[in-house]
Amino acid sequence: MTDTNDDTILDPTPTGTSEAETGAPDLAGEVVRLTDEVASLKDRLLRAAAETENVRRRLEREKADASTYAMTAFARDLLAVADNLGRAVAALPADAPGFDAVKTGIAATERELTTVLGRHGIARVEAAGKLDPNRHQAMIEVESDTHEPGSIVAELQAGYTIKDRLLRPALVSVAKAPVAAEPA
Repeated sequence: MTDTNDDTILDPTPTGTSEAETGAPDLAGEVVRLTDEVASLKDRLLRAAAETENVRRRLEREKADASTYAMTAFARDLLAVADNLGRAVAALPADAPGFDAVKTGIAATERELTTVLGRHGIARVEAAGKLDPNRHQAMIEVESDTHEPGSIVAELQAGYTIKDRLLRPALVSVAKAPVAAEPA
């Protein structure tokens, strides 16, 4: 009987043969491959988590915008009412007897509508100074000696914003330099 020491590790690979020849796995190569795979999967997981967070933020922003600007179409329709109330007040003769009560009533209704629009973040666009293409729409150019070219001469229709967005641009006439008269 052969006396074997239990502490002795027996190498199953015969001396002089490689692991590839015996079919045993290359452990170092396998560790490298698995490490690369783990790194790749970790990278994919981090990218997926970042994408999920971006989608969540975008949806929250869209939800906030939807609630803030949900009444945009309704507000545009009400602007026509506000315009017509203003036209009605302007069309009533100032000195005609019997129209004072009507004029006062229409003016009060117009003020109340303006107040309600303001409560909901709808404000009138200032139509004075230089033309701002982000807030004004130039409808006509008027020759003017008193106004600087490119400045607003008159407001043809009021413009409005809702919160920080343009609801309707102000329609304006803009000054241009007068054309010099040609000699006869």
